[in-house]
Amino acid sequence: MDIKNLKISVLGAVRSGIGAAKLAKHLGASVFVSDISPESKLASGVEILKSEKINFECGKHSEKIFDSELIIISPGVPSDTEIVLKAKAKNIKIISELEFSSWYCKGTIIGITGTNGKTTTTSLMTHTINSCGLKAFSAGNIGLAFSDIVLDVKENEFVVLEISSFQLDFIEKFHPKFSTILNITPDHLDRYNNNFDNYKESKLSIFKNQNSNDYFISNYDDKQSPDTISNKNVNHFKFSLRDKLANGAYLTNNKLYFSNNNYEESICSLNDLSLKGEHNIANTLSVMCISKLLKLENEKIKNSFSTFPGVEHRLEFVRELHEVTYINDSKATNVDAVWYAVRSFTKPIILILGGKDKGNDYSQIKDEVIKNVKKIYAIGSSAQKVFDYFNELVPVEIKKSLEECVLTANKEAVEQDIVLLSPACASFDMFDNFEHRGKVFKEAVKNLK
Repeated sequence: MDIKNLKISVLGAVRSGIGAAKLAKHLGASVFVSDISPESKLASGVEILKSEKINFECGKHSEKIFDSELIIISPGVPSDTEIVLKAKAKNIKIISELEFSSWYCKGTIIGITGTNGKTTTTSLMTHTINSCGLKAFSAGNIGLAFSDIVLDVKENEFVVLEISSFQLDFIEKFHPKFSTILNITPDHLDRYNNNFDNYKESKLSIFKNQNSNDYFISNYDDKQSPDTISNKNVNHFKFSLRDKLANGAYLTNNKLYFSNNNYEESICSLNDLSLKGEHNIANTLSVMCISKLLKLENEKIKNSFSTFPGVEHRLEFVRELHEVTYINDSKATNVDAVWYAVRSFTKPIILILGGKDKGNDYSQIKDEVIKNVKKIYAIGSSAQKVFDYFNELVPVEIKKSLEECVLTANKEAVEQDIVLLSPACASFDMFDNFEHRGKVFKEAVKNLK
């Protein structure tokens, strides 16, 4: 699409917004960026805008936003915020950075969404394609914004996008060649009027524009994922940990199989996977399904699964000290992610839980905590809620900081214990983001004598 001289306003001056603004400016548009946060909190973004000579405002959303023919909205901007509602009332077209960037992508798009596992699956998919001798980029909700790399992707290359529900809320024609929904469980309900159906609908929109040349891969084991879909044109494959499938990827007798029209072949065994845990087997099956549809070689697929190094802040091994293992799972920002994390270990767990609550229902992990957790350290603004729910089930102590949690664990943990940071909450009450939280935890662990 030719946007030369088109007036575009960008809402949000962090990663996605900055990337979209730079891309629009490069393509000849007249760009204006607005962010409600003060300039002091947007230092890196403001520096880029100044260097690119892009007009911007901080600390407010002014009427200047509406002097535009198109608004690009960053995922961090709620769809029901006043400025967005006003723009809709003025009939100004609003699209996401994901939609905007996709207009200019020459390569093959692989879109990955779901409540949990997106980052690991995106990284594994990219690693697998590159290990098989092709070229793939990771972008979206991971690493670089799509808009930052889209012009670098050539026709015979791939971009693997980690996609959040927020990025899907304002798509129009976004059209991945391959899409997958890993799972759907309650999350971010504060952004969806506490309505799970609204959140689910956002996730399902990833395949709405696909056609008979495209592929959609769903989780057969997840009761919220679609068994049948409204888009009858797309080729629908599935993955399962429990059942054999006519079309898809599945686990049976400790081996991973791919089947297409009931013709099945074994690709690898569980022992070939560098990733451990039931949830990671499911993630791997989704990647395997796409890899086979791309006609990648079996031996190269297996080798890529063996050599994948894992993802920072997702069940990341930090250190073993005095035969106590410290695990960083800072990316576990909802209860469902903690459920998987706690189930990934057979040794006693000291669990660090808490942060900015998103309407968590801790009853979902009650049984797993009773079974596997010996003690909980509660942190952040939700510490009292964590204490009130779990205190009669397992010992709970409220701590003021992650550093205090680590120091106490170093005194209380015994041989074979696991000290697990898996907060079930957002990080914004105490940290910039989950990466910042994970790095603080790792630094505290590495400083232990």
